[in-house]
Amino acid sequence: MTAPPAPSAPPAPPVPPDPPWALLAELTHACPLRCGYCSNPLELVAGSTELTTAQWSEVFRQAGALGAVHTHLSGGEPLLRRDLPDLVAAADTAGLYTQLVTSGIGLGERRLAGLAAAGLRSVQLSVQHADPAAAERIAGARSFAAKERAARLIRAAGLPLGLNAVLHRGNLDDLDGLVRLALDWGADRIELANTQYQGWAARNRAALLPTPAQVERARARVARWRERLGDALELVWVAPDLVDATAKPCMGGWGAVSLTVAPDGTVLPCPAAATLPDLDPPNVKERQLSWIWRESKAFTAFRGEAWMPEPCRGCALRTVDHGGCRCQAYALTGDATRTDPACRHAPERHLVDALVHGAVRAPRPSAYAYRGGGS
Repeated sequence: MTAPPAPSAPPAPPVPPDPPWALLAELTHACPLRCGYCSNPLELVAGSTELTTAQWSEVFRQAGALGAVHTHLSGGEPLLRRDLPDLVAAADTAGLYTQLVTSGIGLGERRLAGLAAAGLRSVQLSVQHADPAAAERIAGARSFAAKERAARLIRAAGLPLGLNAVLHRGNLDDLDGLVRLALDWGADRIELANTQYQGWAARNRAALLPTPAQVERARARVARWRERLGDALELVWVAPDLVDATAKPCMGGWGAVSLTVAPDGTVLPCPAAATLPDLDPPNVKERQLSWIWRESKAFTAFRGEAWMPEPCRGCALRTVDHGGCRCQAYALTGDATRTDPACRHAPERHLVDALVHGAVRAPRPSAYAYRGGGS
């Protein structure tokens, strides 16, 4: 007689969350670029509803009081906010390490000097490809020269420079060129981030999803560059979870490490969480960040382990991958509580396998569906 299966381990009881480490401040959804891999939502926040200077300053004050130590000033393109120096100063006064996440378009010498004087600590510059023509085709705008100039100005100002390259089918084979570009531009770090399929990236998944062969070649190149460069350049590889069949530890766990404030003040556990139904995300115009972080439904819905279904609940990796990405689970299965289909153990893994096999068979597309350049 076959022995009955062992009962699953009971879910861990909820514990009060630690303070967030970081705040992603999406200052605006307006942007001069039209990148088809953008994770911004399909319904962009209108400029008329963006938080004011005073409201953002209060957000930074509350984040510092809550325990956050780092803020990414992002967008869209944060340089489109004329009050950006005031926002940097407010974040710095709140005790937050300020990093500007930018396309580089509009970052002149005088503008950068003003931001540095206000308390800006570092800059992350986006790059789309090492070849200027290919980069501008992906970005949907003439931008390469502006990025190159911005990198030069950042280094001249003595600020740490990081590059962020979102990897996909259209640039993954040029990974060597991207690393050489980082070296040529004097970057301290390059984040080689395989596309996460949210927002416009989900709309363009058929055009963006790489083949497993592309991914393996790129992974081998990263290993060779790390061995060759040592500490001369930090290479960060963000794994392609759909191809790797391994759920990513999304955001370090739901409501565990960081919070996102959208341009209109909506507060979310991750930038894509607005896509989830019944989340009822709170807004800083109505609630304090401390209550939002500790008690709101949006942040407690998938915090910890009690929400987990099988096979997550009985899996030893549940404390490592935290059940994977809730937004991806919802996008692919229609149920945010399901095991992330990226995981090889997920009951719906066949949905991802079909996407990956489709990428192998599909011809290389020449264009993407783009979002608008602002609102």
